Amino acid sequence: MKLAGMASNRGRNLLNIADRAPGDAEFSVILTNDADAPVLAEAEERGIPTEVVERDDDEEREAHELRVLDALDDYDFDLVCLDGYMRVLTETFVDEVPTTLNVHPSLLPSFGGMDAHEQVLDAGVKVTGCTVHVVDETVDGGPVVTQEPVPVHEGDDEDDLKERVLYEAEFAAYPRAVEWFAEDRVTVNPDQGTVSVEGDQAGPLPARRLLSNDRAADLRYGENPHQDAAVYADRTTEEASVVHADQLNEGAKALSYNNYNDADGALNLIKEFDEPAAAVIKHTNPAGCAVADTLADAYADALATDPKSAFGGIVALNRECDVETAEQIIDSFKEVVVAPGYTDDALDALFEKDNLRVLDVSDQYDVSEQFTEKPLVGGRLVQERDQQAPTVDDLEVVTEREPTEAQLESMLFAWRTIKHVKSNAILFAQGTETVGVGAGQVSRVDAVRIAEMKANEDAQGKGPEGAVMASDAFFPFPDGIEVAADAGIEAVIQPGGSKNDDKVVAAADEHDVAMVMTGQRAFRHD
Repeated sequence: MKLAGMASNRGRNLLNIADRAPGDAEFSVILTNDADAPVLAEAEERGIPTEVVERDDDEEREAHELRVLDALDDYDFDLVCLDGYMRVLTETFVDEVPTTLNVHPSLLPSFGGMDAHEQVLDAGVKVTGCTVHVVDETVDGGPVVTQEPVPVHEGDDEDDLKERVLYEAEFAAYPRAVEWFAEDRVTVNPDQGTVSVEGDQAGPLPARRLLSNDRAADLRYGENPHQDAAVYADRTTEEASVVHADQLNEGAKALSYNNYNDADGALNLIKEFDEPAAAVIKHTNPAGCAVADTLADAYADALATDPKSAFGGIVALNRECDVETAEQIIDSFKEVVVAPGYTDDALDALFEKDNLRVLDVSDQYDVSEQFTEKPLVGGRLVQERDQQAPTVDDLEVVTEREPTEAQLESMLFAWRTIKHVKSNAILFAQGTETVGVGAGQVSRVDAVRIAEMKANEDAQGKGPEGAVMASDAFFPFPDGIEVAADAGIEAVIQPGGSKNDDKVVAAADEHDVAMVMTGQRAFRHD
């Protein structure tokens, strides 16, 4: 798509569009009615032809517009983009050119005219923004194409709003509108005074996302002391959340960035289980996880996986914390404990540790937040949460040896747990407790070796002999199976899907290891 730009001053929106080329649109020309407009030099630096058509003091608007049209007549363009063009256009111009767009620094129809920011501040509204609209013969009255909101903060003045609206709203909305036109997705309905955009639907992954979170707390620092940080809250969340948790021992120091991150990971892990479950998390990876008949037994089994790594970790429980569990927790240093309630005796025990943060979350463990997101520089990734929970019927046995019922139960426990281990991930389990965890390795066979080492050297009262192994993705080579078999692993659950699956299965058969495939991997990279 070819564009014609018109500006009276700096034309920063036009230059932003030129630099970003939304939908591969490019300017054929930028025209100004002021020979001293800074946009001229900037356009020339970008190789964009320019035109200057100044209006004489006694010249009628229509006559000036005819000269503008004459200057534009030498250029091909499909869309006209105005940016601070300080003239109200008449039908003489609008009817002769393709669709003309303008951006206004407020959410029209509110606060039209020249002094939008002053009007916003005088009105005391808490949200402003910008509007990209089709230009007609009215002032700021044409059909709206898209809008972008911007908060108004206490203490803002006109300059604050001007800069924020430009960079946070106009620089987002105007290129979006141009891209829609370039992709031929826009239908202008002048008779109805409306604009429709193909594909601009709502839904779980909408075409546009608007986020609004409130700062819940300033943090001492981020991941490291030299990084500023804060935590923001989504007040509409129904699901149990560490962001909305009450810290019961108010005298203890507040949660840090890393505490929030680790506590969130721990809480999400124990939400997987209906039976009493406990997890100990360190650096967002499980140091141990277990399900048992009682919460105290689950915690003891989880801790026994790797008590060395659990030092300074985060504990999450999916039942009200009782005193037996609490007394075990305070036997070694922990940063945070998260649970849906505590008995009075449990709180008395936990409060003996001055710097153990005690978080009380709701018991709403059913998933209400369907998506997770990861901010990137310049954007964000959004995906569905990994809620896969295969049953025995979903597993495909691919080896000569059939897994036992006990091994199948252990496999399913291991699979729900490994979803919360950073990839490449390997997890050894016996019954419904972890035995060794190999997390975050760039080599899958190295992850197996680390899980074996942790099971042999750090686990208490258990080891790899006779355990099952879970792998969050397929084995690219048989070596991982060979190392696991040598360690004493007797059954494996993995997704399958490697071009070497036949060789991997053959290695399992050779070592008399049972293997099932889920058909789905369980990567976790954050």
